[in-house]
Amino acid sequence: MNILIFLAPASVMLALLGLGAFWWTMRSGQYDDPLGDASRILVEDEGPIAD
Repeated sequence: MNILIFLAPASVMLALLGLGAFWWTMRSGQYDDPLGDASRILVEDEGPIAD
């Protein structure tokens, strides 16, 4: 039963860390253009750049 004293706060801290990471990605605009990202993956790159 004593392990709950450690596990409960640890799980809350991990949840808050995950929520903070999600909030940071939302604020930095990583989800702004999902349709553009989906179509960009289908376009072939030009080849390697020759010097």
